[in-house]
Order: sequence, then structure tokens, then C-alpha cells
Amino acid sequence: MAENFLMYKGFPLVRKNKEIYYGNMSDEFVANIRIMSTHKENDLDVADKLKVTLMRTAKDIDAKDMIVKTSDRNSLFEALDVANVWLTR
Repeated sequence: MAENFLMYKGFPLVRKNKEIYYGNMSDEFVANIRIMSTHKENDLDVADKLKVTLMRTAKDIDAKDMIVKTSDRNSLFEALDVANVWLTR
């Protein structure tokens, strides 16, 4: 049974706690977005520091070779924008 994921610009988004995975795990790369800090805005927690990491999904590589690129961003929109560019290139 296939699950329905929230989609953003053609890629699935999966969140657990302060981590968001963006992309298809069956593709060569996936982006990991880690929420490093938040602030309150109208009783909502809004992410203001995020670390974006482009990772290989292959199971047969060393952990040190999994990370391809990293970037720090100041909003979820900026983080998703960078991740989308990386995944579509």
C-alpha cells in the first residue's frame, strides 16, 4: 500500500520532530533539513536556523561519503529552495 506524502515542487516531504527529509529515497540523493532553532510568532514555533544537507541514499557507501553538500539557512522556505535546486540539478 503506497502512502500519500505531502509534496513540494514534485518531491515528498517527511517530517519527524526537528528533521525533514525532502526527496525520494529511491533516487540517488535526498535532502535532510534539520531545524536548529525556532522563535515564537503568534503562538507558533517558526524555524529560524536550519541546516540543509544533500545526502547520497546508496546503502553500500561509508557514512563519511554520504554527505555531498551542506548549507545553513534562516527560514524553511530558503532551506526548501536550496534543497530543491540541489535535487533538480
